[in-house]
Amino acid sequence: MAKKENKFQGYGISTQAIHTGTDYDQETGAVRRPLHMANSFKLPDDLSQVNYSSTDLLMYARNGNPNQHWLEEKIAALHGADDAIVLASGVGALHALFWTLLKSGDRVVYPKVSYMAVYRMFHELFNRKFGVETIMVDMTNLEEVKAAITPGTRLVHIETPDNPTVGVTDIAAIAKIAHENGALLSVDNTFASPLNQKPLSLGADFVVEALTKFINGHGDAQGGAIISNDLETMDRIRYEAQVNVGAVISPFNAWQIFRGSVTFPLRMRRINESTQKIAEWLEKRENVTFVSYPGLPSHPGHDLAKRQMQNGYGGVISFGVNADDHTVERFCAALKVVTFAVSLGHDESLIFPQPSYDERILLYPEKFRKGFIRFSVGLEEPEDIIGDLDQALKKVGL
Repeated sequence: MAKKENKFQGYGISTQAIHTGTDYDQETGAVRRPLHMANSFKLPDDLSQVNYSSTDLLMYARNGNPNQHWLEEKIAALHGADDAIVLASGVGALHALFWTLLKSGDRVVYPKVSYMAVYRMFHELFNRKFGVETIMVDMTNLEEVKAAITPGTRLVHIETPDNPTVGVTDIAAIAKIAHENGALLSVDNTFASPLNQKPLSLGADFVVEALTKFINGHGDAQGGAIISNDLETMDRIRYEAQVNVGAVISPFNAWQIFRGSVTFPLRMRRINESTQKIAEWLEKRENVTFVSYPGLPSHPGHDLAKRQMQNGYGGVISFGVNADDHTVERFCAALKVVTFAVSLGHDESLIFPQPSYDERILLYPEKFRKGFIRFSVGLEEPEDIIGDLDQALKKVGL
C-alpha cells in the first residue's frame, strides 16, 4: 500500500487531528465522513487482476472498509508516519505485529513490567505454541537489555511509560542497541499518546497504540493501531494478520474513534495538566507510600521523560497506600467522582487496584507489591478529583 497522504503535514497536531482523513462526502456534500456499514463492495468488471487477499481494493470488510482507511490516515498523521493499520483492539494490533514479525526459533526481548496481554502472549503463548524464545528484562537497565540481545534476536518490545508501574524506558538508547544487533524495536505508546511522545522519531521501527484509550477518549469504542514507516512490512501485516487472521475493526468503531480523535490533542493537554496537579497532591498526602508519575522530580525516569516526552507526561498515575488489598478495594468503592473500573484514557477518571496476589507482582519493584493502585485521570475538575480521593482515603482510615 502506498504511503498515507497527509495534506496537512507541517500543521500543528490539533489542526491535523481535525482535518486529516476528513473530506466532503462525494454523494451528498456532507462535511462529515459517513458511516459505511456494508460488508461487501462492488467488484470491477474484470476480475483477472483481483487479489482476494489484498487490501488495495474495497471488496469485503475483512480486507478493509472506508471508515478504517480514513482513520488510518489520521493516526499516521498524528505520529508523523508514512502508514498506519487500524485493527479491532490494542491487543489485536499487538498480536498482528508479533504474529507477522516472528517465526519459530526467533528471540524476543520484552519488559518485566508490561501489559497483561503482552505478558500472556510471550510468557505463555508464543513460546509454547510456536517455539519463539521470549526473554523478560528490566528495560530501564540498559546493560541488562544489551546482555539479553543475542544473535537470533528478532524483536525488542517496550512500553513507555509502562503498564502498570508507569516506568520510563529510553527509546533512543534501546533502538540503538536493537539495531546494532540486527533486531527491530516496537514501542507500545498507549500511556504516552502521540501528543506527548513520537517513538518513530526516536528510532522505533513500529509503534502500537490502543485507540480505545486516550485517542478515542470516550470509553465507547475499541480499536488498536500499528504505525510505521516500513511500508513493505506493513503490507505483510495487512495480508497475514488483518485479512488472513481477521482482527479487522468494525466500521462503527472506526467511525466512533475517528470522531473522538478530533478532540484528542485538546483532551490530552487538559489531562496532562490535571494529572500533574493530582500527582503532586498525592505525593504530599499522608499514608500514600509512593507516587509513580514521570512528571514528578522524584520519579527515577523524570529526566529521561523530559527529553523524550514533548508536551506532558500522560494521564496515568500509579500510587500506593499503607493498606491491605481489602482496604484498597474499599477505598476505590468509596470514590464518588472517580469511577471504580478497568481501562484508562476515558473522559471520566478510572481507578483500579493491583492486588498483592497478582502473579506478576514479584516482577515489579518492591514498593509496588502492597497497596498498589493504577489511576487514570479524566476531564473532571482536578480539584474535584483531589477532594474525592481525600474523602475516600479518610473514609477507610487513611
